[in-house]
Parts: sequence; structure tokens; C-alpha cells
Amino acid sequence: MSQDSHKAGFVNIVGKPNVGKSTLMNVLIGERLSIISSKAQTTRHRIMGIINEPDYQIVFSDTPGMLKPKYELHKSMMGFVHISLEDADVIVFVTDLYETDAEIEDVIKKINDSGVPVLLVINKIDLNKGDKLDEVIAYWTQRLKAEVVIPISATEKFNTEKIMVEILERLPVHPPFYDKDELTDRPERFFASEIIREKIFLNYKKEIPYSTEVAIEDFYEEEKIIRIRAIIYVERMSQKGILIGEGGKMLKKVGIQSREEMEKFFGKKVFLETFVKVEDDWRKDKNKLRKFGYDQ
Repeated sequence: MSQDSHKAGFVNIVGKPNVGKSTLMNVLIGERLSIISSKAQTTRHRIMGIINEPDYQIVFSDTPGMLKPKYELHKSMMGFVHISLEDADVIVFVTDLYETDAEIEDVIKKINDSGVPVLLVINKIDLNKGDKLDEVIAYWTQRLKAEVVIPISATEKFNTEKIMVEILERLPVHPPFYDKDELTDRPERFFASEIIREKIFLNYKKEIPYSTEVAIEDFYEEEKIIRIRAIIYVERMSQKGILIGEGGKMLKKVGIQSREEMEKFFGKKVFLETFVKVEDDWRKDKNKLRKFGYDQ
């Protein structure tokens, strides 16, 4: 394929929390890179996934859900969102049958003023009843300058191929930005921490998942095994007790589930050690957030 006709660009997936952005990106790239959970605000970083074909390269970004910041953590998460609007060649705005533009009006204005082609993707249409979809389309097309509206069900992989067609039509001619064998810009230890964080979201309720952060202290890859030492940080001593559970049962459960998921992801045996430490009010402290990689 001639470089004169090769296409490449950044396609950034944005939207409010829990509308299915991570599920959609994982479907589009065919790999499980982003946390999927029924709880909102599970994606905290900007995560890139890359599709490589002989004649094109698409660099997808899954971003944190748009929200009104309440903590320094939320401000950092929204920083990732705003950066993703600035370097996009195509914006995929994902909503569903229930979300409105409340609390994100300023971001909508920024998208409309960006001059970047916008695909309006309406997810969860498998839940559509009556004229709800028509109402949602009318609502969003009045607020968002979208070039096309694509109703989908990401969980059922319905109509998601239409998104790829529309993206490729708008992708600029450009040489690849990354090596053609790369799947993501994130290191392996990042995905190890995300897998543990996902299992925490699955196993704990209320504030515990939102108060935790995972740091990979050691990541040693040998020929037949990967040895990982992970620290799970919480904000208060009471949360530490809940996370560990009676006799360490809950932490052990999270460790087993995480190890099994890592072995699938990395394709190799994993030896995982997990420890819990208290980092007081880390979500509100800029210096502590920087330590955890929230440096935007």
C-alpha cells in the first residue's frame, strides 16, 4: 500500500459515564482494553486502542465519562476528555436512550466549535420501546452538530460495523502514527492494574470502588510466568478492612479473579501478590494524583 493513499487518524470516543463507551471501543478493536462495568466512572484514564490494516490505521481513544468535577480526580479525568477533543480527526459521541446534556453543556459547545467531524452514536437501542429512539434522535440532533446518527447496541454488536464505515470515509490520508504491530500505547503493567480495578468494581458496593486506586509495584516477565506485585490504595482505614474482608476472603477472591483475567490477557501464567495500603484522601490531593499517573 502506497503511503500516498494510506489513511491514519485519531478517533476519540466521548460521552457521559455509563453510556457504553468502553464496551463500544472493545467491540470495534476486537480486544478487551477498557474496563467494562455497570457502575459509572470506571474509566479514569485515556486508553488508546489501535486497529491496523494494510491501507489504514485507526487510533481509538476511550475517555473518562463527561461529568461535573467534584474532586481533583474528576478534574484530571475531564482533562483527558478535553485533550481528546483537541487532537481528534473524528469524534464519536456516544449517548443512550436515557442521558441528556445536563452538566456537560460546555463540553457540547466545545465539540460543536471544534470543526471536527462528529458521529452521533445512540447506544442500548435493544432497550427501545415505542417512539423513544425517535425522541432521543430529535433531542440530540438539536444540540450536537453531528454529520450522521448511528443507533447501535454495543453489547449485541448490532450496527457497530456502520461506525467503522463512517470513520473510514472521514479518516485523513496519512502515514501510520504507530508501528503496525502495536495494539495500544499503554504498557502491560497499566492493564494489570486496570484488571484488578475492574474486579474491585465487580465485588464491592457503594464508595469502595471509587475510593481505590491500584499501583503495580513490580512486573517481572519470565519465559513461562509473569510475577506481579500490586498495591491497592484506599482513602480510609475502615475501607481497608472492607476490602480485605473477614480472614482476607474478599481480597483473596479479587486476587484469584484478577490473576485468571491476566492470564487470558497476557497469554501466560501469572503469579500475583496484592497488598492494601491507606493513602488519605488521595482523590482530592494533586500531588497524590500525580503519583498515580493523573498528570494532565
